[in-house]
Amino acid sequence: MDPELRQLRCLVAIVDEGTFTDAAVALGVSQAAVSRTLASLEQALGVRLLRRTSRSVTPTGTGLRVVAHARRVLAEVDDLVRDATSGHAHLRIGYAWSALGRHTLPFQRRWSRTHPETDLHLVRVNSATAGLGEGACELAVVRRPLDDRRFESAIVGLERRLCAMASDDPLARRRSVRLADLAGRTLLVDRRTGTTTADLWPPDSRPATEDTHDVDDWLTVIATGRSVGMTAESTANQYPRPGVVYRPVRDGEPIAVRLAWWKDDPHPATQPVLELLSTLYREA
Repeated sequence: MDPELRQLRCLVAIVDEGTFTDAAVALGVSQAAVSRTLASLEQALGVRLLRRTSRSVTPTGTGLRVVAHARRVLAEVDDLVRDATSGHAHLRIGYAWSALGRHTLPFQRRWSRTHPETDLHLVRVNSATAGLGEGACELAVVRRPLDDRRFESAIVGLERRLCAMASDDPLARRRSVRLADLAGRTLLVDRRTGTTTADLWPPDSRPATEDTHDVDDWLTVIATGRSVGMTAESTANQYPRPGVVYRPVRDGEPIAVRLAWWKDDPHPATQPVLELLSTLYREA
């Protein structure tokens, strides 16, 4: 039989209060119930947890270890309950690479000023749903459509498509580039979360591709001049890097920035976030 939470709470109460009588008062049960609960826990574990005398109750060596584990388990459970019952006071927004670019800081500041009752956290999760499907956030900023029917999404703005290249690349001398300029190059792409695929080019002039899975690795390789990359302009705003320059792709279609959420369980802040992000992109 596995230990139960009530048994762990009983054990911790006995140790904290020092006697069965005081533990019973703290738990709001009878002393006999405390004795039965502890006995059932010791039976379930097959070990003795407490030394009892007429004057004191002290943990055994094993009891000390079990109490330490019990405190951690109970703290985790309390956190779980607090998060589930007061989750509307917290809002986590996930993103895969570059949050909201130059709008990130204005968004954070306006949100804290207009919605002080909801604590905002931005979390980076490099997955197709930017952490939404993994339970790491309640809302997510994504830059390609989500095919998963569990989620809803809405476009909040558009961003230019930029080419990232080494600062000494011959193309870096130009103010902008075209897709055709990159046809003979090696393109570094993140197939899980990225917005760039070889399908942007005609079949007979597509660049070679190599895979990457992290923005920092992507920038590090590009700085060597071995590859180039294509990304939303928010990446340039959020990740300036010595040795890397960004140039607009003149004939590259803009990238739609979407806010996504769980269809059957939207966070109460979803609509205010949508409105604020749409305003920020519209003002740009």
